[in-house]
Amino acid sequence: MGTVAAAPTDTELLAALRAAAEGIHQEIGGLGEDAVAAPSELPGWTRGHVLAHIEGIAAALARQAELARRHEQADLYDGGKAARDRAIESGARASAEVHRRRTGAAVDRAVAAFAALEPAEWETPVRFRDGVARDAGLALWRELVVHRSDLGTGCTQQEWTAGFCRHLVDFLAPRVPEGQAFVLRPEGGEQIRLGGGSDDVVLAGRLQDLAAWLAGRPVSHGAVRAERDGQAVPRPELGPWPSAIPA
Repeated sequence: MGTVAAAPTDTELLAALRAAAEGIHQEIGGLGEDAVAAPSELPGWTRGHVLAHIEGIAAALARQAELARRHEQADLYDGGKAARDRAIESGARASAEVHRRRTGAAVDRAVAAFAALEPAEWETPVRFRDGVARDAGLALWRELVVHRSDLGTGCTQQEWTAGFCRHLVDFLAPRVPEGQAFVLRPEGGEQIRLGGGSDDVVLAGRLQDLAAWLAGRPVSHGAVRAERDGQAVPRPELGPWPSAIPA
């Protein structure tokens, strides 16, 4: 039974980042004023909020990689979560053209920053999650792929690759409540056990839907089915997202 996803190599991660960035460019290239102001898939957020967040997190993660090359460190966001939230609210009201320019530039800067890393520099310590530059690169991958789907313009989790889904599932393992264990049974794939509790809940469905559900994203009725001791049960509650930003 699988438990930990195989991490992509640095070359594979860079290729995934470039593909994810291209996906963001495709989305912002077709958005007009009404589309930017329309609701996203995230409750309470317009597409403008999502784009402002992508801009902010891409710039923040780019800085982690840029500083790693100089063997320097800084927090993910200057001013912490409060400053991050203010920037999103302010940036959400920008015009479609401004979003295209700012978000596109931030995403390109981030991909370029990780592409500039020498092989040994992927292991350079960064402040983000008290990890290394590779951790920041993986975070950029998650942010670009998941938030592209959050825009609600047609790209859904069904387009997520199996490799990305396995990585996301592994990253979200801390969302399993204490005392429980989730046994994921993806269609046509190996079982994945998350959590160390003894109360097993079996969750079955497509790998993409299982990953999206763990990420708190909407899935269609019946796409993720839960069982306990062979009996159908409601899908369990999830713990909080493993945030890297202190509240």
